[in-house]
Amino acid sequence: MPHPQGGTRPGRHHTPPLRRPVPRLLAGAQRDPPFGDRSFPRLRTVRLEESSTDDPELPAVIEAVHDALLEHGRKEHRIPQEQLTAFSRITEPGELSDAVAPALKTGYPEKQALLEMLDKGARLRRVYELLGGEIVASSLDKAVKKRVKDQMEQNQKEYYLTEQIKAIHKELGHNDIQAELSELEEKLKTKNMPDDAREKAIREVHKMQQMQPATSEYVVARNYVDWIIDLPWNELKKIDIDLDRARRELDGQHYGLETVKTRVLEYLAVQKLSGGLRGPILCLVGPPGVGKTSLARSIADATGRDFVRISLGGVRDEAEIRGHRRTYIGALPGKIIMALKRSGSNNPLFCLDEIDKMTVDFRGDPASALLEVLDPEQNRAFNDHYLDMDYDLSQVFFITTANDRQGIPGPLLDRMEVIELSSYLENEKMHIAREFLLPRQWTQHGLEAPNMDLSDDALREVIRSYTRESGVRELERQIAALGRKTAVSVVESGSRETCVAIGEPDLEKMLGVKKFRYDEREKEPLSGVVAGLAYTGSGGDLLYIETLLMPGTGKIQVTGKLGDVMKESAHAAFSWIRSQSARLGLRADFHKSVDIHIHVPEGAVPKDGPSAGITLATSLASALLGIPVRDDICMTGEITLRGRVLPIGGLREKLMAACRSGMKTVLIPAENEKDLREVPDQVKESLEIRLVGSASEVLPLALRATEEEIYRGGASNPLPGSLRAAPSESADPAGAIL
Repeated sequence: MPHPQGGTRPGRHHTPPLRRPVPRLLAGAQRDPPFGDRSFPRLRTVRLEESSTDDPELPAVIEAVHDALLEHGRKEHRIPQEQLTAFSRITEPGELSDAVAPALKTGYPEKQALLEMLDKGARLRRVYELLGGEIVASSLDKAVKKRVKDQMEQNQKEYYLTEQIKAIHKELGHNDIQAELSELEEKLKTKNMPDDAREKAIREVHKMQQMQPATSEYVVARNYVDWIIDLPWNELKKIDIDLDRARRELDGQHYGLETVKTRVLEYLAVQKLSGGLRGPILCLVGPPGVGKTSLARSIADATGRDFVRISLGGVRDEAEIRGHRRTYIGALPGKIIMALKRSGSNNPLFCLDEIDKMTVDFRGDPASALLEVLDPEQNRAFNDHYLDMDYDLSQVFFITTANDRQGIPGPLLDRMEVIELSSYLENEKMHIAREFLLPRQWTQHGLEAPNMDLSDDALREVIRSYTRESGVRELERQIAALGRKTAVSVVESGSRETCVAIGEPDLEKMLGVKKFRYDEREKEPLSGVVAGLAYTGSGGDLLYIETLLMPGTGKIQVTGKLGDVMKESAHAAFSWIRSQSARLGLRADFHKSVDIHIHVPEGAVPKDGPSAGITLATSLASALLGIPVRDDICMTGEITLRGRVLPIGGLREKLMAACRSGMKTVLIPAENEKDLREVPDQVKESLEIRLVGSASEVLPLALRATEEEIYRGGASNPLPGSLRAAPSESADPAGAIL
């Protein structure tokens, strides 16, 4: 279309060629205005000359501007392609800068500054800088827009997928599952628990919302969340420590054990004053059946805590304490976390039973895992592998039990205070049976007190001949057997008023033949047979040692399922006898013409320990000298090669065994005198306790001969050939080395 003033009209995307306006100087003459006296503005222009220097970098700048324009066109798409093509044909610096400047998005002040720059090279460089800035700004803008767009698309995608999952669950009838997950999330938000545990569980719930309920991952996650919800994180039961009530509780449930009760009351008093758990963990050590676990239960009742018992006997896997990681099939938390869930509170009393029965194998050391549980400095952040987060155990009252102190690992024992529980005396068992066991068995068998009349003699015979224990478990079982026999008699009689009298002669008919030859001493003195005292898992016991001499070449045989320590004690005792041969009136080479067999009866029972040293020496001396040993004496003590008698352990139980067996005299090491304070007065009054410091003091007290007869050779030797030294070879007793 022709332009109104000539030429053609540019198209929509056509840019007319840029022409510099030719400045003209308007004439100063004035014309009359065409409309009356009104004047019009007039302008005077001056042509400015641009500077043109020989800059060798200008071609490179022009090329850079062309490249920047192409990049700007690819990213921005704001400048038409025809205009970009026209720009690419311009090679004159001033013309190129003046052509590009109007296309820039910069403000008018910046463009005015460009017009005022007369240096073509400087103006072109400035245009290049502005163009580069627009390119960078365009890239950042696109990156931001893309990120926002991607986020919006992701949100829309998640919303769409969530709605699809809901629709699928609705079609499959899984609406209840989604409602259930929402309920779980609400429970977690209101549960009294640490924030980190809550956040972790809520994340698991969100993952479950994206899973199919039939998948194994969903089941694992659901079990994990259920465990977190069910644990009593911050739920504490009110603790009320009343020492009077605690004393009544302990006395009502346990007869005797005064030392133990006193220590427990001291422990509770410290807790009450300090307002929390203070001091080491209590460890109750004693034979089976003496009331360790029931004592822990009584402490829980006295303090108002929930009682939780965890049996550690036979535990050999560390995961039993710390739990399994969730990556394993069928993974579960450890015994500690599982017990807390059962208790329902975070401050129960935990009784870790049989802590000395744990073992170690390739699956780890459970005792090492317990270090974190029982150490007050560490159990504030106990980490169970299944939970994979810290759990606070500092409010839990831990009590452990064990039968043997030696079986407790050293690092674990260092964190506990050991309280020894000794075996019961016979009269204590009588009281326990009358006050606790019989009433309980009457209730369990539907009997009343008048239905069973058990005499004291019969009860004592049950204790002696039908049980062999330190505690009262087997005694209760035997009483239960008597209760069953009584129940049969009552039912057969047809009358609830029937009374069954049980005397000592009736026991064999009701309980069968006697099961134990319990602590019965020999009927008469015998040569080479000596009664020793031993400490077993069932308490104290009488242990006979026999020595037999036979013609031979000096062989020594030790039998009776003895441990290495006891065998070494036998050799040490024989070496001491040989060192005293001159004083005992024996030939110096007597051992070359005789074989010696040392035997400890009840060979099926393992025996070990050094405390039979003086018993072995006495048995050897009696057999070699042919002098019988008193049948009413027993002894215990370790012997050295020099004949010293060293102290032993378990003195209280050993003296109780001597008392039960009817012994009159007991020889014990002199260094054990301090331990006599723990022995009941009843036991000390029934025994003559002699303290000995050397084996030379033992022989005159134990053998049925005078000291002169013992150290001059004793009675005639029954062996063929004489072991006795000639009178000239005998040494003066006063010159013997002890």
